[in-house]
Amino acid sequence: MTQTTTIKKWQKIKEKKVVHGQYRKMIVKTFKLPNGRLADFEIKDEHRTVCVLAVTKNKQVILVKQFRPGPEKTLLELPGGAVDKNETPVQAIKRELLEETGYAGNFKLIQKSYQCAYSSRIKYNFIATDCKKIAEQNLEQNEFAEVIKMTISQFKKHLLTGNLTDTDCGLLGLNFLKLLS
Repeated sequence: MTQTTTIKKWQKIKEKKVVHGQYRKMIVKTFKLPNGRLADFEIKDEHRTVCVLAVTKNKQVILVKQFRPGPEKTLLELPGGAVDKNETPVQAIKRELLEETGYAGNFKLIQKSYQCAYSSRIKYNFIATDCKKIAEQNLEQNEFAEVIKMTISQFKKHLLTGNLTDTDCGLLGLNFLKLLS
């Protein structure tokens, strides 16, 4: 039995920038809640990003091994990054995969997703099939990454460890390709 409730929309009263860093901005948004109280929420004001589950013709997943400053760990990640100012998400993911791995493939947007409840970021999740290496890595100044390939079976196990930041893209991609079960 499904219960339905009506959640009243919160009214935004104001917002104020509190941090403006190179990679992240923080803002405080003040809302009037349905009970009439005012409450402040710290929100990460972030750019759009892209991520891809890239699979080679012989069904290997392409990952990048790189240090992540948030968890302060080296993780095996799906390729991706920021959408530049005058770029579409498709252009961004093609550029990111090529820069980070040297691979290209056939791209398809599978779904957009939210970063978290306290972020403005929208992530565009892609798959890339029939990927092949066409160039060497061309990493940005602050990027240091090693290309790693693993089988679909190994990747499924890796997803379950939680030791990557784009688990959603991996699951959405496997599901879209009907490789989840």
